[in-house]
Amino acid sequence: MRKHVEDFPLLSHFLPTHRGWLIFLSAWLLSVGVARAQTWALSWSDEFNGAANSPIDSTKWQFDTGILNVNNEVEYYCSPGSSTSRCDPLNPNAYIDGNGNLVIQALRINSGIAPYSGSWTSARLNTASSLATFNYGRIESNMQLPTGPGLWPAFWALGTNIGSVGWPACGETDYMENVPASGGLGPGVIKSTIHGPGYSGANGLGKTYSFPNGEQVSDPSFHTYGTIWSANMIQFYVDDPSNIFFIRTASDIPQGDAWPFNANFFLLLNLAVGGTGSWPGPPDSTTPSPAVMRVNYVRAYTASAVAAPTMTGTPISLKAGATSGNASTFAPTLASGTGYVYFSCSTNAPKAGCAITTSDPLNSYVVNSSAGAAETVTVTVMTTTNAAASNWFTPTFLFNPKTQLWLPIAIAGFLASMILAHAQRRRGRVWLFDCALIAGLILMGAGTPSCGGGNGGGNTMTPPGNNGTPPGSYSVTVYAFTESNSSNGSNSNADASVAIPLTVN
Repeated sequence: MRKHVEDFPLLSHFLPTHRGWLIFLSAWLLSVGVARAQTWALSWSDEFNGAANSPIDSTKWQFDTGILNVNNEVEYYCSPGSSTSRCDPLNPNAYIDGNGNLVIQALRINSGIAPYSGSWTSARLNTASSLATFNYGRIESNMQLPTGPGLWPAFWALGTNIGSVGWPACGETDYMENVPASGGLGPGVIKSTIHGPGYSGANGLGKTYSFPNGEQVSDPSFHTYGTIWSANMIQFYVDDPSNIFFIRTASDIPQGDAWPFNANFFLLLNLAVGGTGSWPGPPDSTTPSPAVMRVNYVRAYTASAVAAPTMTGTPISLKAGATSGNASTFAPTLASGTGYVYFSCSTNAPKAGCAITTSDPLNSYVVNSSAGAAETVTVTVMTTTNAAASNWFTPTFLFNPKTQLWLPIAIAGFLASMILAHAQRRRGRVWLFDCALIAGLILMGAGTPSCGGGNGGGNTMTPPGNNGTPPGSYSVTVYAFTESNSSNGSNSNADASVAIPLTVN
């Protein structure tokens, strides 16, 4: 016989009603999700599941067309159905293959390798304008790439403000690029990069990933390339979101340059063909035509809320300008499985600064919640030395306001004594010269009579203020940003912070 809680009076006395159970269970599940692990909700995707040659979804993608005059490439970009010169409406450069894939194919028109010659056709799709823009989350694509001289497949993103600020100020995130070995990669290696003002082109901040066990970008099983993107932090992975191989943060960019990645971006997919002087180099007779890039899906996910880290730090006490004893190290408490956390700092001490370093092997500004051993954060304070005036070069009595009236008189007296002594010396009265010189020096160094008696303290006056960090009590604040943070990246929007006492002696 099926039993209910009501059949057991003792249990029903202690346990909530059915409705109470639902509320309790829902709250418990929510707390588990927040406290224990990061989860991802699908927010946008294109699975490319249409019938063969069915239209590419125009509510999600649009096409760049023509010769774009970038990177010394040779391709002419065509949209499906275009009959513009070079484009073949019966053999489109982008189409749905009926097997769940978007196909982007590059086709040889002639053997030209001069940049911008239009000797190949291909396709470039984007989600710009009113289609789809993205701001944080997890973004990935599953694809199979062609290989060969000159081929340059890419999955990437640009800032939506490119029309007003231009490139690279808008920012560029390259989730995946592949070029031949002549360009430094090859069929078993991809590269992920960020570009921004001051770190673009060849100076972009990037890292390569080599596939294990002889795998290649052209494998029939496809590979997934993605990023976990949050305030002040971008993480890159291959095949599995836990397989993070590269992290860049707002603290990694060159000093004085901007981090444009706390803003909206749109996605791009394309298959470029290089020309002379390009990164992949030009195609040759061995380059396949068609060169086929298959895209199984493109997806974007939104992060669930996670528990903010807790932090404590030991106070710092130092003499201004000291380079030891000026740091505090702590291990933040992170909920397991909540991903990486980015750390930054600030201090209210005048003429001082601070810097963060962590023990994480991938990036020195982040901590991994899933690390085997707890990772640490070290905040270091840099103060400015108090450089006192030299008594040898600038006698302290010169800065005594009480001597400022008598000083001109003393100098005039000294000069008069020198003149008199010189005159007497010419007459052979050396003793008068000596006396005059001594008198002048005494007058020069004399203190000022005190209105209230005493000598006025002419040589005990403190020299003028120095330009270092003044002694006092201050603080250095450490800020933590989780993968769930979707703010503009400012310290006021950090997930957690701790103020560490700072004493400057």
